[in-house]
Amino acid sequence: MEKTSRFPGFYKLPLGERVRIVAEWAGLSPEEEALLGKSLQLEQAEKMIENVVGLFPLPLGIAVNFLINGKDYLIPMAIEEPSVVAGLSHAAKLVREGGGFQAESSEPIMIAQIQVMDAPDLEKAAGKILEAREEIFRLADSKHPTIVSLGGGSKGLEVRKFHNTPAGPMLVVHLLYDTRDAMGANVVNTAAETVAPLIEELTGGRVVLRILSNLSDRRLAWARCTVPWKVLEGKGISGKEVAKRIVEAWALAAVDPYRAATHNKGIMNGIDAVAIATGNDWRALEAGAHAYAARSGSYGPLTTWKQNEEGDLEGFIELPLAVGTVGGATRVHPLARVCLKILGVKTAKELAQIIASVGLGQNLAALLALATEGIQRGHMKLHARQVAMAAGATGELVDLVARRMVEEGTISPARASEILRELKGS
Repeated sequence: MEKTSRFPGFYKLPLGERVRIVAEWAGLSPEEEALLGKSLQLEQAEKMIENVVGLFPLPLGIAVNFLINGKDYLIPMAIEEPSVVAGLSHAAKLVREGGGFQAESSEPIMIAQIQVMDAPDLEKAAGKILEAREEIFRLADSKHPTIVSLGGGSKGLEVRKFHNTPAGPMLVVHLLYDTRDAMGANVVNTAAETVAPLIEELTGGRVVLRILSNLSDRRLAWARCTVPWKVLEGKGISGKEVAKRIVEAWALAAVDPYRAATHNKGIMNGIDAVAIATGNDWRALEAGAHAYAARSGSYGPLTTWKQNEEGDLEGFIELPLAVGTVGGATRVHPLARVCLKILGVKTAKELAQIIASVGLGQNLAALLALATEGIQRGHMKLHARQVAMAAGATGELVDLVARRMVEEGTISPARASEILRELKGS
């Protein structure tokens, strides 16, 4: 029987039953299933970063209903913000009605930057670097024979000339490096440091920085979707009207950076959550995404939305996604390995396509809420539980307190404390 990510009522199931379904779906071993409850040990954390004093867990949720390039996925998400997983699962269900997400990604090309100061002649220095392209490639590739054997390694060389900077004239050499299934920060930084002495020899200058760029605009991912207008109908609003309002909401982000920043933050809610769950560097993804959003000289949205002739909603996202399935925390963190197994990904390119689809779906969820009932109604229902717990509610009292606050329309720590005292009879 073919696997499907459609699990109607998944959120209503008891916690243990949800764990069992995901473990069975992904083929987790009993040991891997146990990691969903308790994963990282202090002894492991001690080896990952410095000055360890404890662990800081995040909730791990599963977004359901995803169909990407004709394949079903369950999406693990590590995030503390309520309504994100629920909204994304609903958006994926709507997109599924239009055939699911269609996603692509480019080759995993990262950029190593080598900064050269004090070169006597920028033009001549640039020419010498380009003439020595093959020698530079051989030197850079010598440090990573495994990646080269897999088809990766040096793929291009660029030289940028900056005649006027706060520190004076400089050259910046870009070594374009294919990192295959690794995110590639360490690979690229090593390559940059390896070729630096040769760059100095060729230019007569002095190398300062030798480091990757997180604006990985040669490593892009794209996703698109179509949402039939009929599935958008509800709450007294026609489906075509909902689609129209979503486009109008997107249009504000297209012209106003104040809105675009919040628009893109919503996209990154989903992207970061998957990156964290799989042990990827979400800070690098944030840096690359926001820099890419400003590449035209003004900050804009990472997505576009429009209505087609039939009135259906069409969405598209494009952004840099430097993610990996090998190396770093993706292999060191035991739960990151389990999350990758739940996803069933084979390559970094496939993971990038999944994450791009998540970003587009998360954006749809936010715009749909904004364009209809407003963002707070659904969000605050889920937020009420956090407020109840902060007031000291435990067990069944959490939902009882939360429900009372939602019914009253007053969600605050003070009201939660009052309701909790009433329920406890004190």
